[in-house]
Amino acid sequence: MKGEPLSSVLEQAVETPMVGKSVITLDDLSIRQIQELLHKAQYIDSHRKEVAHTCDGRVLATLFYEPSTRLSFETAMLRLGGKVIGFAGAQLASVTKGETISDTLKTVSNYVDVVAIRHPKEGAALVASRAASVPVINAGDGGHMHPTQTLADLATMQSRFGRVNNLTVGLCGDLTFG
Repeated sequence: MKGEPLSSVLEQAVETPMVGKSVITLDDLSIRQIQELLHKAQYIDSHRKEVAHTCDGRVLATLFYEPSTRLSFETAMLRLGGKVIGFAGAQLASVTKGETISDTLKTVSNYVDVVAIRHPKEGAALVASRAASVPVINAGDGGHMHPTQTLADLATMQSRFGRVNNLTVGLCGDLTFG
């Protein structure tokens, strides 16, 4: 991709099976798809001006039912020219009146092109993706899955070491809430 014109990269993205697909768990992605995502992230990072309008006219919903920083999702969408709507905390949503995740996603899907959801209950992102008519990105569902953090970590390793395989990685600290 490096050195390829933006139009070529975007055309490849349209032909990619990832387009329009939810990311609920990395278990659903092939190694090639993960490598492709890392390659695209690297391209976007090194060609910020060229990709600045990639998401013009598109809207991201950030539905965060628990405390978490939404800034990475919002910043990414804004840097690509898109808009962001959403809420931070269940107390700010219709869930306080008994609305289910499915009901929320059926409604929100009519307003946006993609949803990033974070929820304290395991499996909530899967429920959301089944109810939504747009792609859903799992921004963390309890102690279950956090594929976007894993992809961010892999992108960092790719950037720093030039690869994501044959590395020794040590984890320490609070791995449940860290």
